[in-house]
Order: sequence, then structure tokens, then C-alpha cells
Amino acid sequence: MLKRILRTYRRFNSLSERLMRVQEALGRIEQRQTSAATLEEAEFRVFSQWGEDGIIQHLIRRVPIKRRVFVEFGVENYVESNTRFLLTNNQWSGLVMDGSPENIAYIKQDVIYWASNLKAECAFIDKDNINQLLRANGMSGDIGLLSVDIDGNDYWVWQAIDAVSPRIVICEYSSQFGPDAEVTTPYDPAFVRGQAHHSRVYYGASISALTALAARKGYSLVAGNRAGNNVFFVRDDVLGDLPVKTPHEVYRRAQFREFHDEQGQLTFDDFETRLAKIGDLSLYDLRTGQLRKIRDLVRADDGVRH
Repeated sequence: MLKRILRTYRRFNSLSERLMRVQEALGRIEQRQTSAATLEEAEFRVFSQWGEDGIIQHLIRRVPIKRRVFVEFGVENYVESNTRFLLTNNQWSGLVMDGSPENIAYIKQDVIYWASNLKAECAFIDKDNINQLLRANGMSGDIGLLSVDIDGNDYWVWQAIDAVSPRIVICEYSSQFGPDAEVTTPYDPAFVRGQAHHSRVYYGASISALTALAARKGYSLVAGNRAGNNVFFVRDDVLGDLPVKTPHEVYRRAQFREFHDEQGQLTFDDFETRLAKIGDLSLYDLRTGQLRKIRDLVRADDGVRH
């Protein structure tokens, strides 16, 4: 019986590895056939959640990269991520971090862990430990790309980072907070999205907050994905002729629905209904330095693209 289980396990692993190779091959075909003139037309996905793989491939053809190194945190088990295609298709090296020991153990057992130059670190990231974690794992100075997706303190952590100077930055924004307000969830080093509010849409920062932070750090907004959750920034000294965008040009209401009711069940409420249900929660208004209720900051009739 045990031998049969082991044979089944090995067969499953072999099939999983072959599927990954097929995904990579299809991604390479897509990459070669894509002749997108703009970042908005470049989207395709291999391992990314939405169209980030295509946007990244477009950017690394336009942005000069000296060190083909990335950092991504909040990767879960790294099966779905922004940098996996960079790792396998473009032979970049990198560091990934996640707060779950189970996720890190999974990554270290994945075939890519011996077949690629990847390091996985288990850490619950906050603004006080991020630079120490980066330096302890050999990450400092100029690198190719940073991807921030921790469903909570994204703004505060990126603000704190000074150990590395990535040429491309990808950061998740909360479309539920609209295109205009410069807001983020208040900093809490122990923030966990699923515990902060039952809806699971109370997390992160608005697109305008991230764009303003990017400008202060020397970056320009160049793209957002069509799904309405990730934005892309390029360091100004390597921006070249990439067109700079405004938050309103890039912002989209999320095309996926992730609002949960008090029983933990996924609902299919529209944007306006979701907004009303979280209206009494507070956000940190970065323009005034005060906490204000969402209903006083975000309007359901903001002029946005759906």
C-alpha cells in the first residue's frame, strides 16, 4: 500500500512539473508573438495572477537592467506570482518571502528551488524589519525589480525600504479606495487582512497614495493591470521614453469580487454596495495626517473606468 502511495505521489509530481514546463513554453510563444505598442496591450499571464507577466516582459525590454535580480514578498507558495516567469524564462535570480512556514517549505520542495537561483525566506514583514531582512539575504543597492503584495502594510513597508533601489516596482493597490484619495490602512505591525475586517477588502493603500510615495522616492507611474489591483513604477533615471501616467489614467475598479459577509461567505455585491458596507471603517489620510472614515473620503461616483 505504501509503495502504491509513493508511486502515485511521484507520478503526480512528474505531471505537475510537466505542466509547469508547458506553461513556460506557452508563455515564451506568447512573448514572441506579442508586438504590443503600449503596456496596456502587453498583458498575458503564465504564473502571474492576472496580466502582470506580459507587462513585466514589456518593461524589461524597455528599461535597462544591470542586475537581473528581484525581490518579491507576500508570495504564498509561489505557484502564482509576479516573478516566477522572470526566474524560469529570463533566468533572473531572486529572493521571495512569506510569513507562512508551510508556504516556504512548499517553495523549497518545488523543482524550481534547485533548478533556479532562488532563495526563500520565512518572515512576517513589517516596516521595522524589512531592510534588515533584505540585507541579511544579500539584497542591497541597485536591483532589477521589487514586487510588494502583503495585503495590508504595503504603503508603509515600501516607504521604509532603503536597502535596495529597484528599477521597477510593482505594488498592489486597493481599488475600493478610489482614484483620488491618498489613503492607506493605518499602520499595524501585526496587520492581517482576514482579521482586520470580515469583508477582506479593508487593506492596503489607494493608487494615489502609492503614486505620491513613488514620486517622493524617485519613481513614475507607467502602467496598471486591467484587473484593477497592481500598478507599475519605473525609477526616473531609467525611465527613458516610457509615457508617465496619472492615477486616473491607470485606475480601474477591480474586475474580481472578493467581499465576504460576516459568515465568511463570498458575496457578489457591486462596487457601490461594497463601499457602503465598509464606509464606517477608518483610513489614514496622508494629505492631512488624520484618520477619516471611508465614506467621507471615497465617492461611489468617482469618474473611473470599469
